[in-house]
Amino acid sequence: MSETLLKVNGLKVAYGGIQAVKGVDFEVHEGELVSLIGSNGAGKTTTMKAITALLPVNDGDILYLGRSIRGRGAWDLVKEGLAMVPEGRGVFTRMTITENLQMGAHIRTDVAGIASDLEKVFATFPRLKERKDQLAGTLSGGEQQMLAMGRALMSRPRVLLMDEPSMGLSPIMVDKIFDVVRDVHAQGVTVLLVEQNASRALEIANRGYVMESGLITMSGDAKEMLNDPKVRAAYLGE
Repeated sequence: MSETLLKVNGLKVAYGGIQAVKGVDFEVHEGELVSLIGSNGAGKTTTMKAITALLPVNDGDILYLGRSIRGRGAWDLVKEGLAMVPEGRGVFTRMTITENLQMGAHIRTDVAGIASDLEKVFATFPRLKERKDQLAGTLSGGEQQMLAMGRALMSRPRVLLMDEPSMGLSPIMVDKIFDVVRDVHAQGVTVLLVEQNASRALEIANRGYVMESGLITMSGDAKEMLNDPKVRAAYLGE
């Protein structure tokens, strides 16, 4: 069995006075694409923020590469290969596309490697290359999502966390984003994907977890979950 890169044990997180995550356990193995699905308000984003040190953990632990990262700074985690594409994209609106991508590599010193990776991102997202000197704030939602993904890839992550990458996008752009997630995974990056679009997320994943009201209520092989009547009734509108 492949190495467990990320392991969440009994995670509890309070957010705005509410216990949003109530004791969650899951793991992500090297080379996997794992989808965490659930309705809005289930605690998925809170979980992602806790993993990446953007929210404090009340109880439980988070292990990355076999070591606890509870209480570590977000900047440290990026240096160690744990990067997130946040919900809402979070691009630097008054910086150009190129400057945003360079910010993704701010922890690196290998100038030639950074230049090479910049070209790789532009090859993955030709639309960004066409607009590389344009301010990020002038881009469409889909283009900003591409930029947020590209920026995270510039850090050369070992594990890439993606929080609701398809939210608010047109159907054509959703197709493009899921194609990119699949391609990034195929290039050897381990991915933890949080998505409300359960069917699309499970289609491309190896394994899935269902989160409801701050708890994991189901887990298993993604293809089996896609065909599970309970999952289909609750999340696929059937």
